[in-house]
Amino acid sequence: MKKVYGSAAEALDGLLHDGMLIAAGGFGLCGIPELLIDALVESGVKNLTVASNNAGVDGFGLGKLLATRQIRKMMSSYVGENAEFMRQYLSGELELEFNPQGTLAERMRAGGAGIPGFYTQTGVGTQIAEGKEVKVWDGKEYILEEGIFADLSIVKAWKADDTGNLIFRKTARNFNPPAAMCGRVCVAEVEEIVPRGSIDPDHIHLPGIYVHRLIQGQHEKRIEQRTVRKREEA
Repeated sequence: MKKVYGSAAEALDGLLHDGMLIAAGGFGLCGIPELLIDALVESGVKNLTVASNNAGVDGFGLGKLLATRQIRKMMSSYVGENAEFMRQYLSGELELEFNPQGTLAERMRAGGAGIPGFYTQTGVGTQIAEGKEVKVWDGKEYILEEGIFADLSIVKAWKADDTGNLIFRKTARNFNPPAAMCGRVCVAEVEEIVPRGSIDPDHIHLPGIYVHRLIQGQHEKRIEQRTVRKREEA
C-alpha cells in the first residue's frame, strides 16, 4: 500500500468534501500540520468542522482557513491568540464548541480506540455540562462526553519511515497522536522520511497502522510569541 506522496495536495486528493469533520494536531503553533493546512486552503473545501486545541494565529496555521471562511465550526480549548477567531465568534459567523483540553484530547483518543463516549468530572457545574447526560458514582457527578470520529486527521511529526511509523519531537507531540488516531483517514507531514527498519521500535510514538498517507516537506515553524532580550553592547 502506497503511503508516501509527493505533495500535500496529492496526499489530500480524493479525501475532501464540504461539511467534513477534520481533527488537526498541534498546540498553538507548535507541531501544526502547516503544509496540509495550506493545501486545504488551496482546495477551496468549505463548511468545515475542525477539532483542534486552537485555531492558530491570524494569517498562519488554521487562522488561514478562518480568513477564507472555510471553517463553519471549531471544537477547541483555547482561542486567545487569534483576533479573527474572536471576531467571527462574537459576530455569530463561527460556531464554537468549547472543550477542556484534557477532555478534547480524551475525546480524540476515545474515537481512535472505538469508544463512543466516556464520563468525566471535568466541567460538572459549568456551561460545559449544559445539555449533557449526568451520572452519579460514589456520590460524585460525571458528565457524558462523546468520542470524536473525524473524517480526516492532519498531523505533523518529526520523522517517519515509509510505513508511517511516526516520531514526534519533544512538545510538538502534544495533540498530534490522539488527533491522528481518531481520523478515518490520517495524513501526516514530516520533516524526514527514513528507511524502513531504521527506527527503533521502542522510539515509535505512533504506529503506522494509524497513518494512511505521508508527505515530507520544509516547514516554517513560526514562533507564536517571540521574546528576545537586547544584545549587550560590546
